[in-house]
Amino acid sequence: MTVELPLSGLRVAVTRARTQAPDLVRRLSDLGALAVEAPLIEIADPADNGAALGAALSKIAEFDWLVLTSANAVERCWQRFGANTKLGSTRVAAIGPRTAEALAARGVVVDLVPKTYVAESLLEVFPASPDDGSGSVLLACAKDAREVLANGLSAKGWRVVVVEAYRTLRPVLDEDILQSVAGCDVVTFASSSAVTGYLELAGRGRVPPVVACIGPITARSAAEAGLTVQIVAREHTAAGLVDALVEWQANRAGADERQ
Repeated sequence: MTVELPLSGLRVAVTRARTQAPDLVRRLSDLGALAVEAPLIEIADPADNGAALGAALSKIAEFDWLVLTSANAVERCWQRFGANTKLGSTRVAAIGPRTAEALAARGVVVDLVPKTYVAESLLEVFPASPDDGSGSVLLACAKDAREVLANGLSAKGWRVVVVEAYRTLRPVLDEDILQSVAGCDVVTFASSSAVTGYLELAGRGRVPPVVACIGPITARSAAEAGLTVQIVAREHTAAGLVDALVEWQANRAGADERQ
């Protein structure tokens, strides 16, 4: 008996970094989609090879909170920390389940994870600083990360030290890959930088007919760049993005049947 997979035959471009793409590619392939990999981001160490990060982490006991915005930040921090590091009384906040899972894999209990995986949601639940103004936060994030989190924490009275944990670089894609993406049914974007990178490399004329974004921040960037976004994941993860694609495909199939 042949089982019809929900994404059977759908050609989907995956623009995540090569190190981050496997989970999304596997989920798409398991549901019958043809995943075309076009990594528009490369994760790299900071320009100082992590010297500033290491210096900040060596004083972790001086901070009330360590805030991590991605699994990439976790990986870079623990490369500096070492396996036996104890955070002591420093609490940990993480944006997103992958970040929390990366911490759990290192034996770290996460004290705060927002229900939705964006900086604004973390700010909503993050406590105010002590009244005496002594509270401090170490925010480890990507170079050129959005300033909304640092600014929001400062507005709550915290002294915020922002340290660069990693950089996102833009690899060069050859013409064959760009043509393959242009021929896809759907292009997926998991970050604003991926949107910008693709448009700079390929131009709007080679954007597939359907644009799917992992969350509202990426979707807003795509819309501001002039793209029409048809799909936005409710859960801002690879699994959530695949779920949104399945729902979109089912709705499309239902509309075809009603015609």
